[in-house]
Amino acid sequence: MEKATFERSPTGVPGLDEILHGGLLAGRLYLLDGNPGAGKTTLALQYLLEGIRQGERCLYVTLSESRDELIAGARSHGWSLDGIEILELVSDDRDLIGDQDVTMYHPVEVELTQTTRKVLDAVERFRPARMVFDSLSELRLLAQTSLRYRRQILALKQFFIGRNCTVLLLDDRTAEGSDRQLQSIAHGVISLDHRPPTYGSALRQMHVVKFRGSDFRSGFHDLSIRHGGLEIYPRLAASEHGSAFERDMVASGVAGLDALMGGGIDRGTATLIVGPPGTGKSTVALQYAAAAAAQGDHAAIFAFEETKAILLARAAGLGIRIREGNGEGEVSVRQLDPAQITPGEFAQLVRHAVERDDARIVVIDSLNGYLNAMPDDKSLMVQLRELLSYLNNRGVATFLVAAQSGLMGPNMRSPADTSYLADAVVMLRMFEHSGRVKKAISTLKKRSGAHEESIRQIWFDADGIHLSEPLVALRGVLTGVPSDEHAHESHDQLNQRSHARVDGA
Repeated sequence: MEKATFERSPTGVPGLDEILHGGLLAGRLYLLDGNPGAGKTTLALQYLLEGIRQGERCLYVTLSESRDELIAGARSHGWSLDGIEILELVSDDRDLIGDQDVTMYHPVEVELTQTTRKVLDAVERFRPARMVFDSLSELRLLAQTSLRYRRQILALKQFFIGRNCTVLLLDDRTAEGSDRQLQSIAHGVISLDHRPPTYGSALRQMHVVKFRGSDFRSGFHDLSIRHGGLEIYPRLAASEHGSAFERDMVASGVAGLDALMGGGIDRGTATLIVGPPGTGKSTVALQYAAAAAAQGDHAAIFAFEETKAILLARAAGLGIRIREGNGEGEVSVRQLDPAQITPGEFAQLVRHAVERDDARIVVIDSLNGYLNAMPDDKSLMVQLRELLSYLNNRGVATFLVAAQSGLMGPNMRSPADTSYLADAVVMLRMFEHSGRVKKAISTLKKRSGAHEESIRQIWFDADGIHLSEPLVALRGVLTGVPSDEHAHESHDQLNQRSHARVDGA
């Protein structure tokens, strides 16, 4: 119904049209606000360049930057502004004094200021379908008083009614406090924010304050500005994504491991592999990815901790065959820097792997790196739950690797309690036995089916991953220092025989 009633004006900004459910409503006046450096000019230029691609007339009115500065900024992104009409207005000293010429615009009764007249004359002459006014802070200075400023904005809004022109008004928040009056006048308000973290790149986000006449995706959405422009990562809503899939199992190809997991990992579930460093968590997840690729699936690995070269070298040293690529039977390995990526961007990368490359296996290695990419720990569980729910709805088998602090003993801690979010939990441990440090693996839970309750030894060599038979002869493996159960049984039998002799005497 909405699409039939209102014509949309696509923004050309990746992710923004998804948030706005198709783009801006054409012929309306919008406020784009943000602190200096938030990306307002970049977004505005992307909007006009999309208009050029749509065959529309586009006008950029600048009171803050010169034509040369705009062109230089566009070139830094690899853009050409050919086809965009640029009206450069430089305020002179008389404008800044604020004499009585500053008045409300009315076509018959009231005289316009010189600056406003130039703008409206350009619109009359050029008749653009898209227009950017940069920026309102200059107009605010010219108006001198809040009453005159509000009247100027109302006059601009009235002027554009019926002209089939979509207008973006840029504001750098130089007014004291939030300009609620300006927000009330505009048909829609898009706000850009950025703040520097303690370490790493600036955290950039946007949110839609209001959008008259249409629904939109509310909340804060991460964004980035790189060569090529601004990209927004819509907040992931798992309920909006789903597809039918066959609920079969993903086998590891290692007999003992598959027996431990009751035959394999079910599609549409998340498996948490947890343990101290050096126990082989990443290798187990890598084995599942390689085995799935060998069966024709595509697997995607997102590595926060180790480099791609080391991961591939480790796989080769263990005899795990990895064929890199983004297609069927291939494994893609994406190395990520926690200091340079936001949770929203990471979720977008996962979505691209699943929806564009048809990944059926996703490995996140590790959860610790994901935590480091999270600027606000309070949001971690909510965002992680949405991501896992999205992957489950798409029929993806997800593997989360989490490193615990400590090496041995039962008191090791995870970076966050995520076990309740996982459908299956696999735990690895180190233990001492016969003067050697060994590794053990067990399955703590599996919601989708039965699994072994036993503990097995696990080791790795050039031929891959190996698991022993269940360690029924050892007691206390998870403590790190187990005891030999047969020794206890022999001692008990000895006591029984001693008592029997006494009773017989």
